[in-house]
Amino acid sequence: MSRSADIEKYILQHSTPPDEVLQELERETYLKMLNPRMISGQLQGQLLTLLSRMIRPQTILEIGTFTGYSAICLAKGLQPGGKLITIEADDELETFARSYFSRAGLAPTIDLRIGQARDIIPVLDGPFDLVFIDADKREYADYYQLVFDKTAPGGWILADNTLWNGKVLEKPDKQDEQTRGVLLFNEMIKNDERVEKIILPLRDGITIIRKK
Repeated sequence: MSRSADIEKYILQHSTPPDEVLQELERETYLKMLNPRMISGQLQGQLLTLLSRMIRPQTILEIGTFTGYSAICLAKGLQPGGKLITIEADDELETFARSYFSRAGLAPTIDLRIGQARDIIPVLDGPFDLVFIDADKREYADYYQLVFDKTAPGGWILADNTLWNGKVLEKPDKQDEQTRGVLLFNEMIKNDERVEKIILPLRDGITIIRKK
């Protein structure tokens, strides 16, 4: 086992474990889904829960639901009466995600929208206290531009996979639009003086952005 794997195992052993619903959700995702590594999992999930509980948002927008793990983690930090809207492009995931929102007791709290985020975001009212971006990397810059004015002053935007398995350190192939999308997004955030930001080297990188 590599040292980094040992360290991650140690971190997980000394962190709050996921509840039974999240454990079952992760197991079933790995059994039934293509690309199950897209799930947030225990380490990132606990970070999302703690960040949400620190921020205490009334409204959350998530772009990219997958099987619902991150939505459940984020929703745990909502204020009473708060709402989380999550957008997923793949309609085949809808029934699976909704079943776990119900099992977690969060069905009334989580509003799942099926469709393209670039079509749905413009019709949302906002403002959102917290936004989590974890969808098509080619469209990260578009998502950011669409959500920025809908993010409350002092609000937070989180973006997943911003180290992209270390590919951000390499010159991407012309055909590698996913890596090019992440690089474009990272440069956009770096140069945006309207926000404070930091990339955490957690899993595949997560950028924490605060709107001034």
